[in-house]
Amino acid sequence: MSLVIVGSIGLDSISTPAGEVCEALGGSAIYGSLAASHFTNTHIVGVVGKDIPVEYLNLLQKSGINLDGLEVKDGKTFRWKGKYSTWNRVETLSTDLNVFADFSPQLPESCKCCRSLLLANIHPALQLQVLNQVSGYSHLACDTMNYWIELCPEEVEKVLKRVDIVFMNEDEIRDYTKIADIYSAAYEILSLGPKWVIVKRGECGSVAVSKDDMYFAPAYPVKKVKDPTGAGDSFAGAFMGYLADHDFVNHALIKEAILYGTVLAAMNVSDFSVQGLVGKSMSEIDNYKDRLIKWTS
Repeated sequence: MSLVIVGSIGLDSISTPAGEVCEALGGSAIYGSLAASHFTNTHIVGVVGKDIPVEYLNLLQKSGINLDGLEVKDGKTFRWKGKYSTWNRVETLSTDLNVFADFSPQLPESCKCCRSLLLANIHPALQLQVLNQVSGYSHLACDTMNYWIELCPEEVEKVLKRVDIVFMNEDEIRDYTKIADIYSAAYEILSLGPKWVIVKRGECGSVAVSKDDMYFAPAYPVKKVKDPTGAGDSFAGAFMGYLADHDFVNHALIKEAILYGTVLAAMNVSDFSVQGLVGKSMSEIDNYKDRLIKWTS
């Protein structure tokens, strides 16, 4: 069993109340794949420039992530600079797409035989391009953001109609459906075809909704947050990484997946860039999950 994650790869310069980093490894595909790699064989599909630091590629390989789908092109790697004045609000200071501007995802043969796919936060046209390259996958999932919902809602809808699992935060699902109540909004998304909608609620946790089922999970209490960047991507990556080794989805598996997603998101925000995701053992991850279950039972 294995998981393919298609998304952005970049160099992030981030300032938060806890400190700052410059040109650290980031991007939706990076956070998602590092979280997922704890649970299953993970393939990453994305593009970087030749200026990508070799130590970042070595980190991915050391984490067991398959790089067959990684393009290295002439030019500079995607860069993003942001500042958090509070933990819930980030100001984008600059965005330089560089080689990512012409990204056209192509799945190598090693990815076409995988069983699960996570379309991380990229343009929905690119997500559709990937969906047209796969068949026989057990689990298809997508993530999105307000920018795409406002810019190209028709293309977002085409993606939603072709996946099994949708990840959205509270603002995104309200913006897309124009429905204030997130549960009614989730049912609206389900009417398009997905089997599950996972609503990410930040410090309030998350909720998984299907047509006849629902599961709530709290956020993991983090003593000291350093960098919220990539929390949602880490959540989705861990969630899909856990499901990748199962042929079917039921309430029990969704519950486990959402708990693991919660744990990896918490680990992620406890350090800058991806440092909270690397070097963690499954026993440490399971201990986090056990504490979360104990605190909420």
